[in-house]
Amino acid sequence: MVMAEATNEFCFVYSTYPNLETARAAARLAVDQKLAACVNIYPKMTSIYMWQGKLEESAEHAVFFKTRRALVEKLISTLWAEHTYELPSFVVLPLEGGSSDYLAWVREQTEQPTTV
Repeated sequence: MVMAEATNEFCFVYSTYPNLETARAAARLAVDQKLAACVNIYPKMTSIYMWQGKLEESAEHAVFFKTRRALVEKLISTLWAEHTYELPSFVVLPLEGGSSDYLAWVREQTEQPTTV
């Protein structure tokens, strides 16, 4: 395995969704629009948080979008427009590096077609 040099080109965008259906829809949208190369949806988890002064507890799915930093703003604005939450969580997590072949694949999958 060949490791890539440290780079700021790639990142994960983390979010949560209230159910598997909305998480899958967001994942498909991101991959279809080449805003993410791959999306991981984690099984139901419990989230405990304060919302509008009240302690809340709800089931959610954690979602990680594998993308490039150059696409983060467009990815988040696209997902935000479709999200069912009033205040969706979008957190950008940097990647320090990874296997050269895998990162090349991420780059290839997220290259936007040029318009002529």
